[in-house]
Amino acid sequence: MTAGGRLPGAPDPEERIVLHVDMDCFYASCERKREPALRGEPVVVGMGYEAGETVGAVATASYEARAHGVESAQAISTALERLPRRANDPDGPSAHYRPVDLDYYETVAADVKVILHDLADTVREVSIDEAYLDVTERTAWDVAAGFARHVRQRIARDVGVPASVGVAPDMSTAKIASDHDKPDGLVVVPPDEVESFLAPIDVGDIHGVGPVRARELREMGIETAGDLADADPYALVDRFGERGRELHERALGRDDRPVEPRDDPKSLSRESAFDGPIDDHERVQEQALTLADAVAERADRKDALYRTIGVKVVTPPYDVHTRARSLPGPVEDPALVRDVAAELLAEFTDERVRKVGVRVSNLSFAAGEQAQLGGFETERAAASDVTDENSVSHDDAADATDGDGQASLGDF
Repeated sequence: MTAGGRLPGAPDPEERIVLHVDMDCFYASCERKREPALRGEPVVVGMGYEAGETVGAVATASYEARAHGVESAQAISTALERLPRRANDPDGPSAHYRPVDLDYYETVAADVKVILHDLADTVREVSIDEAYLDVTERTAWDVAAGFARHVRQRIARDVGVPASVGVAPDMSTAKIASDHDKPDGLVVVPPDEVESFLAPIDVGDIHGVGPVRARELREMGIETAGDLADADPYALVDRFGERGRELHERALGRDDRPVEPRDDPKSLSRESAFDGPIDDHERVQEQALTLADAVAERADRKDALYRTIGVKVVTPPYDVHTRARSLPGPVEDPALVRDVAAELLAEFTDERVRKVGVRVSNLSFAAGEQAQLGGFETERAAASDVTDENSVSHDDAADATDGDGQASLGDF
């Protein structure tokens, strides 16, 4: 195959070949790239265990750490109980803890994306550690496994981090395939095998089904993608609206969404789950302020201004509440993100909370737009726009983690 060329016999563009590339435990892999001695060792990357910090969350944990019950979005205090620092317990089960270093991770991610754009005509970057590739013009189904293996090997050789790759005729199935054999996996689902591949998949693993909707589907007796494919689409529409029809189609392997580059994000958010419902409002607020700092830092990295600041609170059983406040104009103000998040959370002082999140939205990326908010306190009441979406499922974003268990930096 010539560079950028199409293999002889490659399929018609309408018979798509889509790759989903998902970096395995990406933050931990980056730390291992920087410190090769960490390879094969339990590694936990997160915030909040540094000197003077008391509240934080796990961003990602290596598979070795997960074997001891450490999970993404888990409180750092819980992670340390289950797997102490190596320095504090060198003889027993222990882990290497490293602080999140987004500058470094984004540098590594940029190297990966250079490879992806070199090997595909169209790349949709979903997050720092995953992307979809349309390679219909680059390969053919009978050699798609070799092409995907080449993608994975180039990332490992040129960048030094592992990736899992799923290959399928559509985005939804390709994502499921990349999660199917982690880590360092490669799963190819040709067009004539899509339905049989999907049939036994847990319904909660269907792209677009979050934990709230998975629970609702199970209440309907739908446990697997096969059950969802066999369900009455009209009953699904009655229960979930047009989203029900869409999920039914995905369970059948019908996902016509094109692989297109993403526009600038419309919002940025971070969220974190507690081990179980808690009624300690001070702890909830401290965690939210940690997330607010992370969101504000993320916006700064992207040179993003925001007009809306919001919080998300999940209460038992899995009711999702969102509150948001609109500002007089676009700003970049980390202290304001903290202040507004704290004010919005005050409504939930007496609630038991499973998960909390902070979001900035209505983003703009034009330089010089920042509003002058000297009179913000007097304008806030008139400009505010507080909303409630009680018991709303947010589909993909209902999870705090991505398919590889890494705390999400995306939208809720």
